[in-house]
Amino acid sequence: MSKAVHLAVYDTLADWETGYATAFLARTGHTVRTVGLTAEPVTSIGGARVEPDLTLDALRPEDSELLILPGADLWDTGDGLAPFARTARAFLDAGVPVAAICGATAGLAREGLLDERAHTSAVPMYLDATGYKGADRYVESDAITDGDLITAGPTEPVAFAREVLGRMGAFEGEKLDAWYRLFHDSDPAAYETLNS
Repeated sequence: MSKAVHLAVYDTLADWETGYATAFLARTGHTVRTVGLTAEPVTSIGGARVEPDLTLDALRPEDSELLILPGADLWDTGDGLAPFARTARAFLDAGVPVAAICGATAGLAREGLLDERAHTSAVPMYLDATGYKGADRYVESDAITDGDLITAGPTEPVAFAREVLGRMGAFEGEKLDAWYRLFHDSDPAAYETLNS
């Protein structure tokens, strides 16, 4: 079986947060598969119904290139998504990258995965409320990569994608910079660089 990028899907997932990353990973040759707690369809905040390709209990780090965890209301309303944070731990322990945005960063904080790694999120107080011990590793940034961990706040889907695409080698150097300038800054000059 060839490795895939795995996108976690669950009810209330913030569907706009991962769209740039998954679209451009797929366009550059990566297979993107969805993974849910169960095989039952989930509904995003935007009302999109998604049927998971596989269940979380069948997901193994050795079969994956990357685990992407989008934000969702459910990250802040109980521990129903904690299994995804535990899976993120297994991925990081196995040297497989994990990318978390918005509420998923709080899930990783609760799991202790941000205590020793540089990270960002919505605002420091949001993660402080989790009781985590990594406040001194918080970085005021749109998105950040620390080794195999990528984090971003809820307003930064393009910066999140930049980090993901760079980490996965989809775009590098000038092309990655041009991609970001095109989609973040609407810089028309970047289009030529990106497509050269």
